Amino acid sequence: QSIGCDDYLGSDKVIDKCGICGGDNTACKVVSGVFKHTLTNLGYHKIVEIPEGATKINITEMSKSNNYLALRSRSGRSIINGNWAIDRPGRYEGGGTMFTYKRPNEISSTAGESFLADGPTNEVLDVYMIHQQPNPGIHYEYIIPGDNVISPQLLTHRRPGEPLNGQLGMPESTNHEDEDLHRETDTLTGQSAGTFPVIQPGRFPSHQPENQVSAVQPPRQNREHNWKQIGKTECTTTCGKGSQYPVFHCVNRITHEEVSESYCDSSTKPIPEEEACNLFPCPAFWDIGEWSECSKTCGLGMQHRQILCRQMYANRTLTVQQYRCHHLEKPETTSTCQLKICSEWQIRTEWTSCSVPCGVGQRTRDVKCVSNLGDIVDDEECNMKLRPNDIENCDMGPCAKSWFLTEWSDRCSAECGDGVRTRSVVCMTNQVSSLPLEGCGNNRPSETTPCNNGPCAGKVEWFAGGWTQCSTECGSGTQQREVICVRKTEGNFDVLNPYECSHLEKPPSQQSCYLKPCGSKWFHTEWSTCSKSCEGGFRVREVRCLSDDMTASTQCDPQLKPEEKEPCNTQDCIPEIDENCKDKYYNCNVVVQARLCVYTYYKTACCASCTRVANRQSGFLGRR
Repeated sequence: QSIGCDDYLGSDKVIDKCGICGGDNTACKVVSGVFKHTLTNLGYHKIVEIPEGATKINITEMSKSNNYLALRSRSGRSIINGNWAIDRPGRYEGGGTMFTYKRPNEISSTAGESFLADGPTNEVLDVYMIHQQPNPGIHYEYIIPGDNVISPQLLTHRRPGEPLNGQLGMPESTNHEDEDLHRETDTLTGQSAGTFPVIQPGRFPSHQPENQVSAVQPPRQNREHNWKQIGKTECTTTCGKGSQYPVFHCVNRITHEEVSESYCDSSTKPIPEEEACNLFPCPAFWDIGEWSECSKTCGLGMQHRQILCRQMYANRTLTVQQYRCHHLEKPETTSTCQLKICSEWQIRTEWTSCSVPCGVGQRTRDVKCVSNLGDIVDDEECNMKLRPNDIENCDMGPCAKSWFLTEWSDRCSAECGDGVRTRSVVCMTNQVSSLPLEGCGNNRPSETTPCNNGPCAGKVEWFAGGWTQCSTECGSGTQQREVICVRKTEGNFDVLNPYECSHLEKPPSQQSCYLKPCGSKWFHTEWSTCSKSCEGGFRVREVRCLSDDMTASTQCDPQLKPEEKEPCNTQDCIPEIDENCKDKYYNCNVVVQARLCVYTYYKTACCASCTRVANRQSGFLGRR
């Protein structure tokens, strides 16, 4: 069968969150909050007060910072991080309980400092923050008993049949070291001042109450053997206040010869009482903390560690002034470190073409972080401050309008004599071409061009030429023809004044026409200027498929689509050579990668490399 918290076999009682054996969690209340005040002055600032009797104490920074938490008793005794001395993480006794101090030291950790303690406290404690940077927020929480509630520690430590009036007294003392010794001793026995102690087998309190009556002993002269102190145990420590106990053996009362303990009355054997020994303090020593992580993941960095002068006394390690450790050489607090050689940035491709044909767009290039072994690694391996840009803006000039033209018509407007051929002309906004084009302006391309299909013949009469092609290839249009007065001769026609034929009905010279529904056809702009003056460039024009109402269409025959791009200026360039512009150092490529060419010194020392990259960026490499 199980044993309950009341130490009775078969009991099912358990301790609730208030520390009450068999309680129902209503005998206490939880106090919690967040300290978010904005602080301006450096130094110690009080955050919260932990009352006497508090349990389940949790004081935690909400995120990592350069601030420190500190703990002090109401009497003014520093428990953790007092007097501007920062203690190492660990367990510290104070206020009748044991506090666990945590401070993550990993560079990558974001957790803040914390104090944790089970309690209960036997005095009021004050929590401070050593303010050095903006307060990230301090969360605090603890449990306090309700009104008229028996101390939870009483029920936790009491044993069946143990009297409630057996509280130990604490001798008055003004020596703080003795006070620490008593507090440490109480901690080791599971007790704290102001609580009901657990009676340990074979141990009596060192100070007995005056009303305690000693056991009745038989007269000494009637015993042949008695107990005699023959010495003491070894001191538990060689320095810093230890403890030892007297050793009692059974001896013959007359000869003082040691005999078996069975000859003596075991009930009269004195109880060994603890005695202090080796009260002088131990020599101070340097307490060396762990090295922090290297400040840099590659290349030369720094790492730090905490060095404190500490001294042992009464089983406690105390931080003392550094002059007490002057007899020892102080270890270094900083050291250089290098985890590996740094990687470097490499530009793997040239800039792409601009993302827009006109206006402001963007262009990109491939930039990689490469290790000293030539492998591509994560960008974090390289210095992000020196990373070359892999994207930049590009200005293709203002977006303009261009003339869009159809091809010339195949047929001449006159079957004989002079006529014209026609084409369609429309001004539209350019949005596709890769180079800037001129605006439409006032120079509208001609819509007609002269043509001649040969001489005509006739006699005195109105001579009507053939109808021209319809003015439009689709939809409603007009046709024209030449009507003249002629006199037909042998193999010739003489043109006469129109009045010579006035007696004749003159044929119409214009009529309407309709060939077919329009559908869609291809329009294109004029060719742009060449992108390069030598070594092969290209020129472009925009081609669009437009319907009858001059809106975009997809019904044009793809096989008849005019070309949008063609090569130009394929002749070789004649480079300009400057004998005075040379690289003076072998590693000028690093200057280019670090973008140092903007400074006069590097532009002169690495003239050739800086000139090449300047020409490449401006798009005029090799242009005279």
